[in-house]
Amino acid sequence: MPPMPPITQALMLINVGLFCVQFLLGFLFERFFALWPWGHGFLPWQVVTYGFLHGSMFHLFFNMLGLWMFGAELERVWGTKRFVQFWFASIITAGFTQLAVAALLGSGAPTVGASGGLFGLLLAFGMMFPNRIIMPLFPPIPMKAKIFVAVFGGLELVLGFMDPRSGVAHFAHLGGMIGGFLMIQYWRGRPPFGSRR
Repeated sequence: MPPMPPITQALMLINVGLFCVQFLLGFLFERFFALWPWGHGFLPWQVVTYGFLHGSMFHLFFNMLGLWMFGAELERVWGTKRFVQFWFASIITAGFTQLAVAALLGSGAPTVGASGGLFGLLLAFGMMFPNRIIMPLFPPIPMKAKIFVAVFGGLELVLGFMDPRSGVAHFAHLGGMIGGFLMIQYWRGRPPFGSRR
């Protein structure tokens, strides 16, 4: 097992540490740092800070597992600077997607979790290593990374339309994938961007 890259490690430690603070301070902490819809307590920094909070130990565990599984290898390939850029592009795009969906639904509920960043990493892993065989926990069936990404993206889309008020930010997950895709396209100098910058 290669050593964990520094940014992946730092993100995991920050998320676990802030989960402990969130557990101790509860609503007071979430009031300022969760992502609240426009008109319901939204503050500009929340499009970043929500990605470091989690709703439960289960939520935290699976997001950190995914960050380790997909993020560590991508950071080793990209280096720390690009990895940080990619992570925040996915988190922020997911946040704005969730704000738009909440406005359409008239929702006043807050959003927390690193899932938008994780889904961005998942998409990037599928683009960088499309034929890598991975074994997901659910379902425990080996499949190529590109198939895994397509299945999970499709599930998020279907679940988002089936039950948009479920309390799970399915469209934010898709927003994270869109942000990740756009960042990779930007780096590659491909549409919707022009020549490499």
